[in-house]
Amino acid sequence: MKIIVLTILTLVAFASNSILNRFGVAGLGMDPGAFAVVRVLSGAAMLGAIVLLRGRKAAVASPRVFRRVGSATALALYMIGFSMAYLTLDAGVGALILFGATQITMFAGALFGGERLTALRIGGAGIALSGLAVLVWPADGSAALPLAGAGLMAAAGFGWGLYSLAGRGETDPLASSAANFAICLPLVLPLLAFGEPGWSGPGLAVAMVAGAVTSGLGYALWYSVLPALGAQRAAVAQLSVPLIAALGGVILLGEAVGWRFWVAAALVLGGIGLSVITRARTP
Repeated sequence: MKIIVLTILTLVAFASNSILNRFGVAGLGMDPGAFAVVRVLSGAAMLGAIVLLRGRKAAVASPRVFRRVGSATALALYMIGFSMAYLTLDAGVGALILFGATQITMFAGALFGGERLTALRIGGAGIALSGLAVLVWPADGSAALPLAGAGLMAAAGFGWGLYSLAGRGETDPLASSAANFAICLPLVLPLLAFGEPGWSGPGLAVAMVAGAVTSGLGYALWYSVLPALGAQRAAVAQLSVPLIAALGGVILLGEAVGWRFWVAAALVLGGIGLSVITRARTP
């Protein structure tokens, strides 16, 4: 039960992060690159402060430094791709590409890692992904996608999938996340040189909340539940994030939903439920 509660909290944090990102960039005029840099900086500051208060080290320099650099690079790939893709890509279709690429990456990692891909998990993943497609695909049937934006979002999904796979072996999620954010910061700083001026007080505040709370603490919590979930269940569970974000829009922003939302909800939740079923072994 504890793992279920923590997983739900993590997924809610991910969905909240998407809402904050869209609000800060589209609603408050923050430059996407600047928003991403503030996210990483705030997350690194928050996690670093907590680690220091615990009297621990963030393990930036350790015998596992090469693995740490790999995790931070994957995190930077996600941050950069996610921020830049939304310059040209519709948010709904972008979510489909992001989590579809993440799922494929994590299922491939599970296969190479020795996890057995059961028919139930594959079928559940397919059902959940179809529900996500119902939720985010344009209602008018138009499917023309900006190739640059689609490629950037696919790269972001690949990076997030790698980052999630790397977190399965972490023994101290908080310290590991603090180190990853600290190493990631210089990797995303070049975004400031290519972006347009777009700073505002409210936008900066939103970016700081997204970095310190829904990104920093949310990612540390994600690392804490990954070992219990496994790559396959974690991949499918993340397909619920766009659904949670849509529900948040209904509750917080008063957005109306129609039949597509409820059909998508049934498919996504049903697919996730099917994927976590474990068959009892017979002697």
